[in-house]
Amino acid sequence: MKIPFGYIARNLWARRLTTTLTAAGLALVVFVFATVLMLDEGLRTTMVTTGEYDNVVLIRRSSETEVQSIIPRSQASVATSHGAVALGTDGQPLASKETVVLISLKKRDSDKPSNVIIRGVGQNALALRPQVRMTSGRMFRAGVSEIIAGASIARRFEGAGIGERLRFGQREWTVVGLFDAGNSGFDSEIWGDAEQLLQAFRRTVYSSVVLRLNDSARFDEYKRAIEADPRLTLEAKREQVFYSDQSRALSTFISILGMALSVIFSIGAMIGAMITMYASVANRVAEIGTMRALGFQRRSILAAFLVEALLLAVAGGVAGLGFASLMQFLSFSTTNFQSFSELAFGFTLNGAIAVKSLLFALAMGFIGGFLPALRAARMEIVDSLRAA
Repeated sequence: MKIPFGYIARNLWARRLTTTLTAAGLALVVFVFATVLMLDEGLRTTMVTTGEYDNVVLIRRSSETEVQSIIPRSQASVATSHGAVALGTDGQPLASKETVVLISLKKRDSDKPSNVIIRGVGQNALALRPQVRMTSGRMFRAGVSEIIAGASIARRFEGAGIGERLRFGQREWTVVGLFDAGNSGFDSEIWGDAEQLLQAFRRTVYSSVVLRLNDSARFDEYKRAIEADPRLTLEAKREQVFYSDQSRALSTFISILGMALSVIFSIGAMIGAMITMYASVANRVAEIGTMRALGFQRRSILAAFLVEALLLAVAGGVAGLGFASLMQFLSFSTTNFQSFSELAFGFTLNGAIAVKSLLFALAMGFIGGFLPALRAARMEIVDSLRAA
């Protein structure tokens, strides 16, 4: 005979206080676990959406970031004149020769300095990045000391709001517009005219070249041609892959730290669940003896107590996941280990994270409830009734 499910659920309700406390402990662990996964997913989503799949990024061979890369003007011209590069409406290559510089700005709320990326872009920058759109003001004019700021930068840093001024590169720059990049990494950047920024920082070389191919399927052909050309010292990557690589170190750090905290907290939660279930067994010795006398088999009792522990875990898992979902309304900023600039991103919850979190909760419930359930199943009828 199987023990009715309703009976198992009522036992949890009968011990509401201990059930609530144990479920709360499990919920805390699931909250930490889910939040870490959401943070990592938010970082990867931000970096992947920064790049367009059809775009190609060229940087100096062996450079890991644009900050480390240098591309002479002659090499940039050769790379953009290849037959696989798409042409714009003006008949010129659809490419943006860019320079990337780090500057330090003070935050509005704390007055603490942090690194921000200044990106000098060409006239095709917006055409190459359709996710970037102006939200207020206007686009900067070529040949003028004007800049536009990402939405995230404008909110967090002094002097980055529309109409405000920033001083760097021995010049004063006016913020003439704000742009939204769809929660991508560009939201954490300031853009200006590449040639003006090169002059201001006394540079003669670009950091990278971004271009679009006339046929995305020709990427391998273009990559081979560029990397085999003896005149060039460049490496070609799809833009999405390039920016995804930029998040690898930070993603690894978040994952390791988060998993370590989850494991530590989960041990405490499993011990709490085990104590709760052992107390349940101790308080129901006579009940267990009676069920055995009525003909319920050991495996039925084992299953009943395990189901009870799993119900406890599900309650804690759902609660923890519910609180974790509220983190989607918050944003987080930290230093990107690759570029050493500040990067803002949010928490992202998806179906895979929800399933992993609930499975993690069930695993804690099973491990915490197995030994108490085994003890209950092994009780002898006579010993149980005598102990009562």
